Amino acid sequence: MNSHTIRTYLLTALLCLAGAWLPLQASSNAVAENKSIDIKEIIFDHIGDAYEWHVATIGDKHISIPLPVIVYSQEKGLNAFLSSHLHHGHSYEGFHIATEGDYKGKVVETLSTGEVKRPMLDLSLTKIAAGIVLNSLLLVTIILCVSRWYRRREASDDAPRGFVGMIEMLIMMVYDGIIKPSVGKDYERYAPYLLTAFFFIFLSNLMGLVPIFPGGANVTGNIAITLVLAICTFLAVNLFGTREYWREVLWPDVPMWMKCPVPLMPVIEIFGLFTKPFALTVRLFANIMAGHSVILALVCIIFVTHSMGALISGSMTVVSVLFTIFMNCLELLVAFIQAYVFTMLSAVFIGMSRVEHHEK
Repeated sequence: MNSHTIRTYLLTALLCLAGAWLPLQASSNAVAENKSIDIKEIIFDHIGDAYEWHVATIGDKHISIPLPVIVYSQEKGLNAFLSSHLHHGHSYEGFHIATEGDYKGKVVETLSTGEVKRPMLDLSLTKIAAGIVLNSLLLVTIILCVSRWYRRREASDDAPRGFVGMIEMLIMMVYDGIIKPSVGKDYERYAPYLLTAFFFIFLSNLMGLVPIFPGGANVTGNIAITLVLAICTFLAVNLFGTREYWREVLWPDVPMWMKCPVPLMPVIEIFGLFTKPFALTVRLFANIMAGHSVILALVCIIFVTHSMGALISGSMTVVSVLFTIFMNCLELLVAFIQAYVFTMLSAVFIGMSRVEHHEK
């Protein structure tokens, strides 16, 4: 085993152990203060959204990066300020973050009548939105660096190695292994979108496993994000579908009694148009969210059993750490698989919409 392989294994192990650092820190503070551990709250705080980016907790001091809050109020108009004004339940200009009720965790305003309600428009840069921006900038930087490497070399030069070689391998794998065979004719037209979707999802999945800033944002574990990605595929499929594709949807080759007078098959086909993006949305969201939840639940075992005696607590700590490392390694594989599956299904759906008429 060479030194490069050893360094790779050590780095993977450190990343896996670091994956438990933030929840461990928060839970250990609660244990030290003799507070009960609310596993549900820990899990939902991680997979949910927030108006600040929590970095670390040192003692009683919480280190967070405030994010801009941009809201439009019925009475006050447009307001913009940093979320640090709303820390620890504080109110600013009539706005505060709700701690209970239907709007828990959201910015609400207190009207002159005393009624508490959501602003008419909330355009705040939350942790998930900031994560999207950072992941997108990181992806653009990576691709530009790879492109710069190629611009400085000739086609007859040796193949790239290291990081550039890995990115080229991923690009060619998606391009030759997914896009070409799945889309078929005019595959070049859809390659930019499919490659972008794959790398954005893959990078977001990996960044979600990094517990420290700028990682930790549960981007692809948010159903709103996966829904937007699925809608992009939905538009690519249906806006550029061929005439034959729409004929098969609205007037399929089935017995007449299944199309007229009751349009049974057309209704089923139209319903099928929406089940495809629904499947893309839920598949990615559920797998990523479930993985994060399981890891946090395994970490919390340590603090749930801390009062059951040294034997039980010590043994369960070992079990928790081993299973947490295993799940983190498994999530690295899932990060790739989910990006691959989303891209493959999107390419297959696009390929199905490019069907041409064949003479019998």
